Amino acid sequence: MDFFTDIGGFVMTPLYYVISVILVGFHNVLGRVLDPNSGAAWVLSIVGLTLVIRAALIPLFVKQIKSSRNMQLIQPKVKELQKKYGHDRERLAQETMKLYKETGTNPFASCLPILLQMPIFFALFRLIDQASHGNPRGILTGEQADQFGGAELFGRIPIANTFLNADGHLGVMALAAVLVVAMTATTFLTQRQLMSKNMPADALSGPYAQQQKMLLYVLPVVFAVGGIAFPIGVLFYWTTSNLWTMGQQFYVIRNNPAPGTPAFAAKQERDRTKAARKGGDAAAESTSSAPVEEQAPPAPRPSQRQQPRKQTRQQRKSSGGQRAAGGSTEGGKKK
Repeated sequence: MDFFTDIGGFVMTPLYYVISVILVGFHNVLGRVLDPNSGAAWVLSIVGLTLVIRAALIPLFVKQIKSSRNMQLIQPKVKELQKKYGHDRERLAQETMKLYKETGTNPFASCLPILLQMPIFFALFRLIDQASHGNPRGILTGEQADQFGGAELFGRIPIANTFLNADGHLGVMALAAVLVVAMTATTFLTQRQLMSKNMPADALSGPYAQQQKMLLYVLPVVFAVGGIAFPIGVLFYWTTSNLWTMGQQFYVIRNNPAPGTPAFAAKQERDRTKAARKGGDAAAESTSSAPVEEQAPPAPRPSQRQQPRKQTRQQRKSSGGQRAAGGSTEGGKKK
C-alpha cells in the first residue's frame, strides 16, 4: 500500500506545484481588484487556471481532430476489411491495426485530452480539499491555504463544499446542482455536435460509431454521478473546460470540417455565397470607380440650303438686263 502511495505522491507532487503557481499568480493579480479572501477571487483564479491548461493542450487537441477525421475517412476501408475477414477475428484485428498505422490514426485519440486532464483534475481536487483542512500544498502558504479553503461565493457558499457534504446548506446544494447540470449538458452537446455535423454518413455505422454513441451517453452520466462529490471549485474548473472544448470544436468544425459531412456542405455553401457577394461588390466598385468619359460635343448639324426667293417677272427682266450689260462691259475691257 505504501508503494502505491509513494507512486501517487511522485506523480501528484509536481502537479501541486504547477497548479498552485498558476493559481496563486492569478489570485495575486485579482486580489488587487477583488477582496483576496472572497470566493470570487479564488473562483476566477480557477477559471484562469483552466484557460491556461486548455491553451497548453491545443496541440494535443489538433492531433485529436486529425486522428478523429482519419477515423471517419477510413470507415469505408474498415467495412471492407470486416466483410473480407469477418470470419477471422484475429486477422481482422491485425489488418485493422495495420490500416490505422498506415493512415496515422489513433482510435483512442479522442480520449487523450480527458485522460491528460484527469491528473490535473484530481490534483486540484486534493489542493482544495487539503486547503479546507489547513494543509497547504505546492507553493500555497498557510495564509493562502486558509483563504482558499474558507473562500465563500456571495459571502455564504463555501467553494470547498460539495453537494454531498452540504449539511443541508441550500445555497451550496443549488449551486452544485446547477454546475453539475451545466457540466453534464456541455459534455453531451459537445459530443453530439461532433456526431451530427462532422461525421460522414459512412462513419455513422460500425465500431467507431458505436464508440462515439457510447461516449455520447456514458460520459455525461459519469460526470453527473461523480459531480455531486466534487467541490464547487472543481465543478467550476470542469464546466469552464467543457465550455472551452465546445467552443474550440465549434470553431474547428465550422472552418475545417471533414469532407463528406453536413458541416463540410454548409462551409461550401457559405464559401459560394461569400464569393458571389465579393464578386458583386467588386463589380459594383469597379463601376463606381471607373472615370466618367467626357461626352463628345454633338456634331454640327448641316446648314440648310437657302431656297432662292421668288421674283416677279419685272424683277427677272431687270436682273437679266443688268447681267447682259455687265457682260458687254467686261468684253469691251478684254478687247
